[in-house]
Amino acid sequence: MRSLLQDHKVFITDWTDARNVPEEVGPFHLNDYVAYVQEFIRHIGPEVNTISVCQPTVPVLAAISVMATHGEFTPRTMTMMGGPIDARRTPTAVNDLAMNKSHSWFENNVIYRVPPNFPGAGRRVYPGFMQHTGFVAMNPDRHVNSHYDYFLDLIRGDDDSAEAHRQFYDEYNAVLDMPADYYLETIKAVFQDFSLPSGTWDFNGTLVNPADIKTTALLTVEGELDDISGTGQTRAAHDLCAQIPEDRKFHYDVEGAGHYGIFSGRRWREKVYPQIRDFIKQHNQPAQPQA
Repeated sequence: MRSLLQDHKVFITDWTDARNVPEEVGPFHLNDYVAYVQEFIRHIGPEVNTISVCQPTVPVLAAISVMATHGEFTPRTMTMMGGPIDARRTPTAVNDLAMNKSHSWFENNVIYRVPPNFPGAGRRVYPGFMQHTGFVAMNPDRHVNSHYDYFLDLIRGDDDSAEAHRQFYDEYNAVLDMPADYYLETIKAVFQDFSLPSGTWDFNGTLVNPADIKTTALLTVEGELDDISGTGQTRAAHDLCAQIPEDRKFHYDVEGAGHYGIFSGRRWREKVYPQIRDFIKQHNQPAQPQA
């Protein structure tokens, strides 16, 4: 956000931790997420540029696709970073787990009810502590080495390196409870049925069709070493958005970057952000629809 605020007015969409949402408020579904994104876009107006990172790339592309189908304005640009637009491409451990377990397995093994001492008591959620455990389990050696380096930095009195470690893990460890309906529907739609690239996603009676997007410029960003969203998964948006002119579609591979490296740290600041800044500046004018 610090980087973006140098050159842009920034609006951030954020979650409410599901454990703090009373059960009587009702469920939260994947299509609700899409509808909220549309609401945000309409509220900000035609000059909006969207940036989605990881999981939100799918509902953001769906939201803009449906708006285009219905003849609404769409954002000037959309930047999609490290997301599973088409999870069939270069499957990672995350994709393998989702594809090799049934929908009922996820519902029976990772969904729990919020305990009584929270406002959302009784609500079904995918708990944050389980998500965090899964993150760490993907790269245990890397985390062990990182904490050992942190210990050495403290011994040496390298306060800057130690503080960088603390800041990273303050963010990395801040995982909230996710609504069960949203999580289970995402597993099914994104990682099992591949509803977006297969053209079978029904959003309240409208099929999600990215090919209806014609005027929004597209930038996709992938990390060379991303072990969460594999190579080509985000770039798949280019094939789906077939009616965006080729001179308004761009892709950037970030050498040496893992999943987090494309949106945080030195590689984000020095490599990725300048690409996004220049892309938005170049295409931040209304495009004329193609004949």
